[in-house]
Amino acid sequence: MAGSSGEQAADYRSILSISDEAARVQALDQHLSTRSYVQGYSLSQADVDVFRQLSTPPADARLFHVARWFRHIEALLGGPCDKGEPCRPQASKGRRVQPHWSPPAGTEPCKLRLYNSLTRNKDVFIPQDGKKVTWYCCGPTVYDASHMGHARSYISFDILRRVLKDYFQYDVFYCMNITDIDDKIIRRARQNYLFEQYRDRKLPAAQLLEDVQAALKPFIVKLHETVDPDKRQMLERIQRAVELAREPLVQAVHASPAGEEVDSLAQVLMEEAKDLLSEWLDSTSGSEVTDNSIFSKLPKFWEEEFHKDMEALNVLPPDVLTRVSEYVPEIVDFVQKIVDNGYGYVSNGSVYFDTVKFATSEKHSYGKLVPEAVGDQKALQEGEGDLSVSADRLSEKRSPNDFALWKASKPGEPSWPCPWGKGRPGWHIECSAMAGTLLGASMDIHGGGFDLRFPHHDNELAQSEAYFENDCWVRYFLHTGHLTIAGCKMSKSLKNFITIKDALKKHSARQLRLAFLMHSWKDTLDYSSNTMESALQYEKFMNEFFLNVKDILRAPVDITGQFEKWEDEEAELNKNFYEKKTAVHKALCDNVDTRTVMEEMRTLVSQCNLYIAARKAARKRPNRALLESVALYLTHMLKIFGAIEEESSLGFPVGGPGTSLNLESTVMPYLQVLSEFREGVRKIAREKKVPEVLQLSDALRDDILPDLGVRFEDHEGLPTVVKLVDRHTLLKERDEKKRVEEEKKRKKEEAARRKQEQEAAKLAKMKIPPSEMFLSESDKYSKFDENGLPTHDTEGKELSKGQAKKLRKLFEAQEKLHKDYLQMVQNGSLQ
Repeated sequence: MAGSSGEQAADYRSILSISDEAARVQALDQHLSTRSYVQGYSLSQADVDVFRQLSTPPADARLFHVARWFRHIEALLGGPCDKGEPCRPQASKGRRVQPHWSPPAGTEPCKLRLYNSLTRNKDVFIPQDGKKVTWYCCGPTVYDASHMGHARSYISFDILRRVLKDYFQYDVFYCMNITDIDDKIIRRARQNYLFEQYRDRKLPAAQLLEDVQAALKPFIVKLHETVDPDKRQMLERIQRAVELAREPLVQAVHASPAGEEVDSLAQVLMEEAKDLLSEWLDSTSGSEVTDNSIFSKLPKFWEEEFHKDMEALNVLPPDVLTRVSEYVPEIVDFVQKIVDNGYGYVSNGSVYFDTVKFATSEKHSYGKLVPEAVGDQKALQEGEGDLSVSADRLSEKRSPNDFALWKASKPGEPSWPCPWGKGRPGWHIECSAMAGTLLGASMDIHGGGFDLRFPHHDNELAQSEAYFENDCWVRYFLHTGHLTIAGCKMSKSLKNFITIKDALKKHSARQLRLAFLMHSWKDTLDYSSNTMESALQYEKFMNEFFLNVKDILRAPVDITGQFEKWEDEEAELNKNFYEKKTAVHKALCDNVDTRTVMEEMRTLVSQCNLYIAARKAARKRPNRALLESVALYLTHMLKIFGAIEEESSLGFPVGGPGTSLNLESTVMPYLQVLSEFREGVRKIAREKKVPEVLQLSDALRDDILPDLGVRFEDHEGLPTVVKLVDRHTLLKERDEKKRVEEEKKRKKEEAARRKQEQEAAKLAKMKIPPSEMFLSESDKYSKFDENGLPTHDTEGKELSKGQAKKLRKLFEAQEKLHKDYLQMVQNGSLQ
């Protein structure tokens, strides 16, 4: 088609302006002589407008360009259209045209929904800025070892973060804080410092006993005042332990004031009474600690340990980490603006948040997360900290619900300069200032443990919205569920906790993560032997599938052989595969429901296992490509969840981080050769009947290779399956197999012994002549007839007919047994 559409439109307008119809048609024919018409010709609006002016093609044969153009357009449009009606291509008799295309109805795609603590509903997740997600997570207060409660939160958030980033493809900016200024840290740092000084003084045992006695007095008062049953039980345990360690030292001092035994017993008491002495020393000398470095040394050490624990758990590091001690200037400015905005007030060098003023403001509301907890003084005082709930501090507030933004430092506490005098940040303000500085006036996600909802997060919300004068500081609040230990509440203050390091001595990071994945991230998780056993079984189940698929993929085949014809079994498995992928997607959209995902993945593997077993039973090779697709998908999902390290291309890595691919690719060719050689040797040994060689082959499989992390699986009529498995796992399997075999052997021997005893007892009974069988039962019978049958009981009373009949039957049965015995003796069949 010559000329642009714009030029054609201009030519058409010029032609249509000719008033004489014959001249107009002739001019149109001249114009159309430069154009061609082919199937798929694209109509312009100008073509349609001109076509509407003609009712029939021209009769003059010389105007064949117009006639040809008219018929071509008529075939596409079906004839001139009335003005105002749309013209569409139609099928014309004798002509072929492309059909009109319409999109399929399709299905509505799932939308990600997250359980939002602000609404207590699963809300559709919509970030504020396209695919970018801003996320702030409350980090640990670093004053002691990280425990499984920390693991509960940080593994759960790591899973959520990975799913948002790697599955839903959001660009997540993840910020986490470290609380290194806090009442707990101050108290613990002082106590550790004072106790170390006390221990270094190496006081005489008598002095230690006197000090322990002095420390016990306030401790016992505290014990009697404690209402919480769990805390009271913990304090009672401490008291008992101290008393048990104190008594032997008292006796030893009375017997001999000095000596190795006294020193040893004094050390035992010193350790048992550490908490008790530390509190006593802090109450008497805590205000004398003035060196600020003492308060930074403790959190620095435990922060480093926390990062090591997170790395060991395969928890991704945050994109940015904030420490309270590094943000004090920003915190001071943040507090000042809250005061300037009218929601804070200064009292005796401290600054408090005015909850009444904030709550009565038209723009704000207080207690968004847990409105029913507003006014809970116990929770509020726990949020303020042990060092901040004295009578004088409480009297500084306008309302009991007000909380500290900035605390005037007392003697023995660290301090920083500010407009209100030397002091330190309150707990809640730390997160607001740091998150506000980095993420601005509104973030997408704020995360933390369930127990942080009130007062910590409610107070964060209030002071941040007071600072920014808005009502949307956080769009989605995510709170992870509690962790219990065998059904009991876990608490560091109750000394009822398991450190992450101790947990990793029993189970791998992957096993702990699998346990968390098998539960909802927002519900309570019970850390128990049953929970971990389920995770171990899941890991083993998935690992066996990966190992079986790897073995199938290692079978030699040419390139074309990799693509095999699908039969009904493959089509059915593939259908199930796509159904499971859809179910996994729906579950992840439903508040990242990993529990359902793990079950769907388990079911998919079960279906694959049934397929593999059926193919092998029919002596047919399983479809490599299909099984590889399933295994790669499962590997991909477990990588997203952080349960498989990046270097593994298929399945769980072997040999530890960084060694998996090299180890497998290096040793497998040699193991395959060894396996084939062993099969050949076993075949010859069976044919030549050389059992010693078969025993050596079994010893190689059962005793030698497991020590190297190699498993050979022999299947009748099929090649040996070679698997690289964790050595520790194989050794446990071997020990368990031996235990089962020994138990089986023991039961077999026990059954043989019982059978032998029963046969001996039967034989002994057979030896007794029927005439003698009742004579020994003088405790039952007093008189007998000539055959030895009882006639009277012990009291001399004649037996009833029923009793006599019953004894006659027993007599006759014994008579038959004795005859059998005599026959056996005669035949010589007794040994």
